[in-house]
Amino acid sequence: MAMTLRVVVPPHPLIGHWLSVLRDRETPGPLYATAMAELGRWLTYEALRQWLPHRGVQLRTELATTEGQVVDSTVPLLACVLGTDALGLWDGARPVLPTSRVLHLTQADPVLPSDLDRRSGVLVFTSEVASGRSLRRLIERLAELGLTGERLRVITPLVASPGLQLLGECAPDLTLHTACIDPELDGEGRIRPGIGSVANRLFAGHNLEPVDRAA
Repeated sequence: MAMTLRVVVPPHPLIGHWLSVLRDRETPGPLYATAMAELGRWLTYEALRQWLPHRGVQLRTELATTEGQVVDSTVPLLACVLGTDALGLWDGARPVLPTSRVLHLTQADPVLPSDLDRRSGVLVFTSEVASGRSLRRLIERLAELGLTGERLRVITPLVASPGLQLLGECAPDLTLHTACIDPELDGEGRIRPGIGSVANRLFAGHNLEPVDRAA
């Protein structure tokens, strides 16, 4: 694995709490969806902490002049939601990124528009990273448009070590924010111990698109 791949696992008790809710096989669908949205929100906050473009401003309160900071809206933000099962994660992140451009992409064939601004900061939302192949396809296509790992942040509740190894080889300058790193995949490409079948648990067994088991 390339040693420059940066994986951030925030040591926040609420992140650990919501991950545990996802892991529990007895968690009902509505609570599972809430946990996924909460992780989307908290991990997005963490990803933006040192990365969101901002600038200083002078402003007046009712009593005095002071300095403040505002988000720099001249730098575009792009949110890439990878797969139907990442919609739950995006539900929590959306209020944090109200002005971002949003692309809903399939795992198997993420098609990107050709008009993406190369100055964009890109946040990729994926429900988990198992083998890493689906995410690699997207990263490669973003790179073709000039959006490389230095401009990317990946947000996901869970990653597996094999997926990290693949990403470290193809995108060594990538930064990934996650709640946990699990050690292995089972014989069917599922993360162990994992968080269950995300699409089935979010959508009550009705998958809206084929899921790449080895994503």
